[in-house]
Amino acid sequence: MAEAERIIGTPDSAGADGTAPSEESAARREAAAPGGASDHDGAPAPDGAAAPAERPRGRRRIVALFVVAVLAYLLDLGSKMLVVAKLEGHEPIDLVGDLLRLDAIRNPGAAFGMGEAFTIIFTCIAAAVIVVIIRLARKLYSLPWAIALGLLLGGALGNLTDRIFRSPGVFEGAVVDFIAPAHFAVFNLADSAIVCGGILIVILSFRGLDPDGTVHKD
Repeated sequence: MAEAERIIGTPDSAGADGTAPSEESAARREAAAPGGASDHDGAPAPDGAAAPAERPRGRRRIVALFVVAVLAYLLDLGSKMLVVAKLEGHEPIDLVGDLLRLDAIRNPGAAFGMGEAFTIIFTCIAAAVIVVIIRLARKLYSLPWAIALGLLLGGALGNLTDRIFRSPGVFEGAVVDFIAPAHFAVFNLADSAIVCGGILIVILSFRGLDPDGTVHKD
């Protein structure tokens, strides 16, 4: 009889008054069990929190965007400085017979000499494009999109620099163009970067690849 009373009074099997095990004891057993609830390593990430592997991947895409943009910008700026110093005011240089030559001109319009009467408008558009690309970079997880947007950003910055700092005045400056194919408008490396970036964006859009790295099928 005494043995039975001792068993009944065993901790965690019943309370002092013979009731069911306490909630505290049950919680301890649940926490100790394999795969049980835990507030530490086993706890799921809060809703909306990015996985640790995604953050470095996003940062690398942003770095790629700005590396491409800086390279495109520096190539455009360096080529224009060289053209102004060595070619402007001189005879054009034939590179491939009559098919391609270098001929320095000042273009107050948009790419390829279009819209010469809307210099300020094109300046504002270029500035807006730069702002949009920088804002979009925060959601960028696709390397092809990073390259495309980097080309657009570098080209827009290259021509915007001319608009701001070259004559006849701020926001009205004429862009330096010098690549002159036969039977085509004269352009520069910034124009080439913008066109290449735009073509790449069209291709990515047709393939269903979004800037955040997801792929959709229409």
